[in-house]
Amino acid sequence: SYIRKAKDKKDFLICVLNFTPVVREGYRIGVPESGKYKIELNTDSEYYGGGNIGNATLIETQPIEWQKQKFSIEITVPPLGAIIIRKIE
Repeated sequence: SYIRKAKDKKDFLICVLNFTPVVREGYRIGVPESGKYKIELNTDSEYYGGGNIGNATLIETQPIEWQKQKFSIEITVPPLGAIIIRKIE
Protein backbone atom coordinates (compact mmCIF):
# COMPACT_ATOMS: atom_id res chain seq x y z
CA SER A 1 0.00 0.00 0.00
CA TYR A 2 1.08 3.56 -0.57
CA ILE A 3 -0.28 7.11 -0.51
CA ARG A 4 -0.24 9.26 -3.63
CA LYS A 5 -0.33 12.96 -2.72
CA ALA A 6 -1.23 15.96 -4.88
CA LYS A 7 0.34 19.40 -4.52
CA ASP A 8 -2.36 20.08 -1.93
CA LYS A 9 -1.42 17.63 0.86
CA LYS A 10 -5.11 17.30 1.79
CA ASP A 11 -5.77 15.72 -1.61
CA PHE A 12 -4.46 12.16 -1.62
CA LEU A 13 -5.28 8.64 -2.75
CA ILE A 14 -4.46 5.41 -0.97
CA CYS A 15 -3.50 2.55 -3.28
CA VAL A 16 -3.51 -1.05 -2.08
CA LEU A 17 -2.24 -3.83 -4.33
CA ASN A 18 -2.46 -7.59 -3.84
CA PHE A 19 -0.26 -9.65 -6.15
CA THR A 20 -1.32 -12.97 -4.58
CA PRO A 21 -4.34 -15.19 -5.38
CA VAL A 22 -5.45 -14.92 -1.72
CA VAL A 23 -8.19 -12.58 -0.43
CA ARG A 24 -6.82 -10.42 2.40
CA GLU A 25 -9.66 -9.86 4.86
CA GLY A 26 -9.19 -7.60 7.85
CA TYR A 27 -6.14 -5.98 6.25
CA ARG A 28 -5.23 -2.88 8.24
CA ILE A 29 -3.52 0.14 6.73
CA GLY A 30 -2.53 3.44 8.28
CA VAL A 31 -4.16 6.63 7.01
CA PRO A 32 -3.08 10.24 7.61
CA GLU A 33 -6.48 11.66 8.64
CA SER A 34 -9.56 10.50 10.51
CA GLY A 35 -12.91 10.44 8.77
CA LYS A 36 -14.72 8.49 6.08
CA TYR A 37 -13.01 6.98 3.08
CA LYS A 38 -14.54 5.78 -0.17
CA ILE A 39 -13.46 3.02 -2.53
CA GLU A 40 -12.93 4.82 -5.84
CA LEU A 41 -11.71 1.78 -7.79
CA ASN A 42 -11.79 -1.95 -7.16
CA THR A 43 -10.23 -3.90 -10.03
CA ASP A 44 -12.11 -7.01 -8.86
CA SER A 45 -15.47 -5.33 -9.47
CA GLU A 46 -18.09 -7.17 -11.51
CA TYR A 47 -17.88 -4.18 -13.85
CA TYR A 48 -14.40 -5.37 -14.88
CA GLY A 49 -15.35 -9.06 -14.93
CA GLY A 50 -14.12 -9.78 -11.40
CA GLY A 51 -15.61 -11.59 -8.45
CA ASN A 52 -16.70 -8.37 -6.72
CA ILE A 53 -14.66 -9.11 -3.60
CA GLY A 54 -14.09 -6.02 -1.52
CA ASN A 55 -15.51 -3.52 0.91
CA ALA A 56 -18.63 -1.53 1.47
CA THR A 57 -18.45 1.81 -0.27
CA LEU A 58 -17.63 3.81 2.88
CA ILE A 59 -14.96 2.93 5.41
CA GLU A 60 -14.58 4.78 8.71
CA THR A 61 -11.24 5.26 10.42
CA GLN A 62 -10.35 3.81 13.77
CA PRO A 63 -8.09 5.54 16.32
CA ILE A 64 -5.52 2.74 16.03
CA GLU A 65 -1.98 3.81 15.15
CA TRP A 66 -0.58 1.85 12.23
CA GLN A 67 2.33 2.28 9.83
CA LYS A 68 3.42 5.51 11.57
CA GLN A 69 -0.06 6.99 11.08
CA LYS A 70 -2.39 8.05 13.94
CA PHE A 71 -5.44 6.43 12.33
CA SER A 72 -6.13 3.29 10.36
CA ILE A 73 -8.80 1.49 8.38
CA GLU A 74 -9.52 -2.18 8.01
CA ILE A 75 -10.28 -3.41 4.51
CA THR A 76 -10.69 -6.49 2.37
CA VAL A 77 -8.22 -6.60 -0.49
CA PRO A 78 -9.29 -8.70 -3.49
CA PRO A 79 -6.99 -11.39 -4.89
CA LEU A 80 -4.75 -10.35 -7.78
CA GLY A 81 -6.27 -6.91 -7.62
CA ALA A 82 -5.98 -3.32 -6.53
CA ILE A 83 -8.17 -0.82 -4.76
CA ILE A 84 -7.90 2.95 -4.68
CA ILE A 85 -9.34 4.81 -1.71
CA ARG A 86 -10.10 8.54 -1.25
CA LYS A 87 -11.01 10.48 1.90
CA ILE A 88 -14.42 12.07 1.48
CA GLU A 89 -15.30 13.44 4.95
